[in-house]
Amino acid sequence: MEIFPKKTLNFDNTEVAFRNKSNSELNAGYWLFKVISSNFLTKVGPPITNFFLNIGLPIKSIIKATIFKHFCGGETIAECEHTIEQLAAGNVGTILDYSVEGEEEESVFDFTCEEIIRTINRAAGDKRLPISVFKVTGIGRFALLEKLDAKQTLTAAEEAEYAKVKARCEKICRVAYDKNVPIMVDAEETWIQDTIDELAIDMMRLFNKERIIVYNTYQMYRHDKLADLKADHLIAKAAGFILGVKMVRGAYMEKERKRAEEMGYLSPIQPNKAASDRDYDESLNYCMAHINEIAIVCGTHNEESCRVLANLLDKHQVDHNHPHVYFAQLLGMSDNLSFNLSDAGYNVAKYVPYGPIKAVMPYLFRRAQENTSIAGQTSRELGLIMKEKERRRL
Repeated sequence: MEIFPKKTLNFDNTEVAFRNKSNSELNAGYWLFKVISSNFLTKVGPPITNFFLNIGLPIKSIIKATIFKHFCGGETIAECEHTIEQLAAGNVGTILDYSVEGEEEESVFDFTCEEIIRTINRAAGDKRLPISVFKVTGIGRFALLEKLDAKQTLTAAEEAEYAKVKARCEKICRVAYDKNVPIMVDAEETWIQDTIDELAIDMMRLFNKERIIVYNTYQMYRHDKLADLKADHLIAKAAGFILGVKMVRGAYMEKERKRAEEMGYLSPIQPNKAASDRDYDESLNYCMAHINEIAIVCGTHNEESCRVLANLLDKHQVDHNHPHVYFAQLLGMSDNLSFNLSDAGYNVAKYVPYGPIKAVMPYLFRRAQENTSIAGQTSRELGLIMKEKERRRL
């Protein structure tokens, strides 16, 4: 008996994908991806841009009107309102992501902690903002986390410093619990990830007993993460909490491989893309087989993985909008996945980065480089935009 009013997923439907984009926004996206498709510009752009910003040349307005506008919601939460409304018009949620990184001062960590709490407060009671997110390196020093991961003895001052990091983390998650806004802990480099994993599991023990609040992130381009996910599920079952799993392929491949080679240890990265795809899809299978005990955010720009999860929902006779299953993509990318999934009744949300332009530049450069390094991503985005321009006769 068919219990789902099904729409056939068609990720090539550009009318749905770009329904909420004006003609001028579509044209702007076309020219942006044309520029990004140039490997030369993507490589020389970051140092030139940083130089211009550092010497005070007035290029912020150019950046804000182009790459920043496409991939970010604004400089403040209030400036993100247009993006929130635009996504909600297509039944896609917003994940406000304060994308300031690489800071060192305690005062900045305290400010970032409070800003993350502001994103939770903004999301509270607003179904258009179903999930929040933060990075542990936004609220604590990278080198301190690195020392902890390396199992080095901390000084008394460092012990006190780490106690503040844990306190910030718990404060964020407690507000998320009190406001009933689920929050994801982003994954980072392998040489600080064990400490982040430990923090995330501790937060789940505290706040995931009754409902899903805290998610940890599993990078499936690592060859050990499928086993970690299964082990964490056993911990969660024994301790009586729901395991929150945000599943991604990963974001630091070149950096990870280079460091492993330079320092002479086995690379944590899978030998090839096929291995990453296999573990990603196997993780989806595992989570769906235990969907009452595990909540998933399927963070992917991979069309096949979206189909795998959509088919698994039907196989297990799970409602398309089950609260334990979300699809997620980044703002400015893969609108064909996000909006066609939401059109078929699935839970979908977009990461919407925001923050001061200069502070968000590292994030923007990564997006541009990611689009050129992922085989076919830029040409895929361009092709879809061109198809929609043709449909609109632009």
